[in-house]
Amino acid sequence: MRKTVLLAVIVLFCAALAFAASSSKMDLKAGDKVYACNCGEKCPCQTMSRNPGKCTCGNEMVKAEVMKVEGETAMLKAESWEKERPFRTVGKYACACGPECKCNTISQNPGKCTCGTEMKKVD
Repeated sequence: MRKTVLLAVIVLFCAALAFAASSSKMDLKAGDKVYACNCGEKCPCQTMSRNPGKCTCGNEMVKAEVMKVEGETAMLKAESWEKERPFRTVGKYACACGPECKCNTISQNPGKCTCGTEMKKVD
């Protein structure tokens, strides 16, 4: 009985680690549409999400198209931007809603994701 409980705890722990690792990265390809921080190239939050909403710095995000992805950087272009902007595809913070949440929000700063849940620091 104790071995079964211990095994179950280990399996749940491994699943939680796998979810945490996968949820901090946005898998993007050229042509994908995402919502991104609209504050400017110097903004450190670099928030991206699959849903519209506010970035972690409190401003409305803008719909953008992924132009290309190289390593852990996606080049995004929105209609209101003069040129493409680089965004990290791996966040220091990620939505903590769990697998049922589809917002897939990541950011380099703490705050709330677009679905309203407090984001978690990714180890």
